[in-house]
Amino acid sequence: MFFFRQKQAPGMSPAEAIEGARDGSVTVIDVREHGEVAMSGKAQGALHIPLMRLRDMADPRHPDFHPDLNSTSRIAIYCASGGRSGAAANTLRQLGYEDVHNIGGFGHWVKAGGAVERG
Repeated sequence: MFFFRQKQAPGMSPAEAIEGARDGSVTVIDVREHGEVAMSGKAQGALHIPLMRLRDMADPRHPDFHPDLNSTSRIAIYCASGGRSGAAANTLRQLGYEDVHNIGGFGHWVKAGGAVERG
């Protein structure tokens, strides 16, 4: 029996995500819960879409679709440590997003010099 893996885009480092966010070539998504973001802030310019809401908000057919998402955009996802962002990347790929990257946790963004916004 053969198992076929979905084609994955080459990896993106947190530093590459920071640069892409600055120049507008990368959409950054924070999939942590509201309380986590309230405590630490989020990557500057990142969309905050908790993992539990991602499937709905990333599906263009759903009434809660987020208008800033585009299946042809380069997307960088992070959470607290990288686990949930890995699941989020898989969800987006299932929905037809192709250039999706798990950049790990919020701490990776900060350590790479990424700006943080609190709101």
